[in-house]
Amino acid sequence: MTIEFYQSGGRFEEIGSYSRAKRVGPFVYIAGTTAIEPSGKLHAPGDTYEQSLYIFNRIELALNEVGAQLHHVMRTRCYLTDLSEAGGFVRAHGEIFAGIKPVLTGVQAGLTQPGMMVEIDVDAIIHDKKGNIHITPA
Repeated sequence: MTIEFYQSGGRFEEIGSYSRAKRVGPFVYIAGTTAIEPSGKLHAPGDTYEQSLYIFNRIELALNEVGAQLHHVMRTRCYLTDLSEAGGFVRAHGEIFAGIKPVLTGVQAGLTQPGMMVEIDVDAIIHDKKGNIHITPA
């Protein structure tokens, strides 16, 4: 089986010895992703919808780096600072995953800085249009 990693250059990836994305065969895992821009600035402080869209774009890039696409996503997990702000996340999720319909979990969690509204991680399985998974032996 193929094993691939994608490092996005995040400040904690090297220190924490983790990857933004890891693929093992057809299985892909994307680490919890926030709306921190490459400059270190928080994107759209306090805006759950805009942060969610920004994060989904980062997630799509990470998926692509290991040979997956958004339609391969099976599960999304959303961590919100305040569940009363879930509407913005749900709207963005609906736009990004229209017709894909991954399973979804949302929880309220304390995030790392003021104005950070959402963190998202996803799991994906690379499959063909019929849902068949092809595993190549090592």
